[in-house]
Order: sequence, then structure tokens, then C-alpha cells
Amino acid sequence: MKGALKGFDIPMDMYADDVSDIVGNCIQRYGHDEWRCAVLTNEIHGHLGIYSTLGAKMGVRAIELFKEKGVGEGEISVVSDAGSEPPVSCLNDGLQVSTGASMGHGLFSISSSRPARVSAQFTRGSISIALSLKPEYADILHADIAKGVELYGHTPAYWNYVRRLAIKYWQEWDRSAIFQQEQLC
Repeated sequence: MKGALKGFDIPMDMYADDVSDIVGNCIQRYGHDEWRCAVLTNEIHGHLGIYSTLGAKMGVRAIELFKEKGVGEGEISVVSDAGSEPPVSCLNDGLQVSTGASMGHGLFSISSSRPARVSAQFTRGSISIALSLKPEYADILHADIAKGVELYGHTPAYWNYVRRLAIKYWQEWDRSAIFQQEQLC
């Protein structure tokens, strides 16, 4: 049994202007599943963020990898390396929404390893896969955030800048290219 929705057809006038500009391109490039997960993630997250969007992309990618390995339906458990402190911990919201492995469902946990990283381990049945943001993308992300802090401090202008980055990464970063994968078992 799935969630409460039969579909996810939201009228264009319901999206914020900057998001409505990318709907068609993102759905065409990455499909309806990623779109739905990213939109729902950012709604529950309370703002359109970089790490939450990356979490949605990562979870959708993990599900694709399980399907490619012939491991179909069933619950996924997730162990996140994103910690519990923002901003990296925002990844956890996207992971939970995109995989259905929630803390409340008992299928989501946060690793105590430090430092926090954009990575997680996914298990379905006897298969476990680890995904992490490739270093070259992490470098871009860190440089862009550092630039925003330098330009704006932690002002409202900074948060507008972060939103623009989140939209840029959402639209430009392909989930099949940005994550390193490792089969654990």
C-alpha cells in the first residue's frame, strides 16, 4: 500500500515562481518520482534547501539501484551519515521522504560517525548499498556556500542565495552522476 495520493499533478500556479520555471525541465530530465520527492521534501523541510534536495535525489537513486539489482518492492532501511546538526543533517529529510524509511517507521537512523557527510547506507533484503556525494560536487557545494557567507553573512540575502543554489543543483545535478556508489553486501 502506498501513501495517500493517487498522483501528483499540481497546477503550475501553485508553485513559487522560481520553482515553476524548472518544473518541465526537471521532470523531463529526472522523472516524476524525483520531482515528487523533492517537492514533498522541501515542503516538510520548511524551505527549499540544498541538502534536503540532495537527500531526495540520493534516496531516489538508491531505489533505482535496488531495482537494477532485481531487488524490487519492500522496505528499505537507511543509516545516514549526515548527523543531526544543520545544514548537512537536512539531507535526512530528503532521505526519509524519498525512501519511505522514516524515523517513526523505525527504518531510519543516524550514524554516530563524525564528521557529518553527504552519505548514507541503504539496505533492502540482503543487499546493502552506500551512496555518497562525489568529491568534485562536494567541493562545488562548499565553495558556493563559502562564497554566500562571504557576500551576505547569515542574512536574509544569504538564504535567498542558498535557495537559488538549491534550485540550480536540483535542475543541473543528475542523481546518476553525482553520487559514488559501493555495494556493501
